[in-house]
Amino acid sequence: MSGSLVGTWRLTSAIMEDVESKTQTHGWGEHPKGLLIITEAGRWVAIQTAEGHKAAADDAGRAAAFRTMLAYAGSYRVEDGKIFVMVDISWDQSWVGSEQVRHFRVEGDRLHVEAPPQPYANFGGRVMRGILVWKREG
Repeated sequence: MSGSLVGTWRLTSAIMEDVESKTQTHGWGEHPKGLLIITEAGRWVAIQTAEGHKAAADDAGRAAAFRTMLAYAGSYRVEDGKIFVMVDISWDQSWVGSEQVRHFRVEGDRLHVEAPPQPYANFGGRVMRGILVWKREG
């Protein structure tokens, strides 16, 4: 099953659902940027930035940049429609050593990935569920 996942994917949509209110928003804007690389050797590398992500000129800018990005990598395995990523590097140090679980399905050249509810530092620590769509490159 992981063979269909192997490749490079571009982020096309990122919906964030607030678990408490059930409100869904384009948490990264209408045109988020992201790259997901999944290798045959079992590595997962993801980076996302929000629409309007800006270069930082000072501490306030660096804090804003942190809140408008997400990046992590690790080894992965696939079981029963789920991806399990053992994180070994992350933009948020609290993710290092954690196992990030994602539900997924592949439909043609689209990879649909859903994260279970969890707190997101770049959304004020609110408990959110990420619903992402990636398009295969090449």
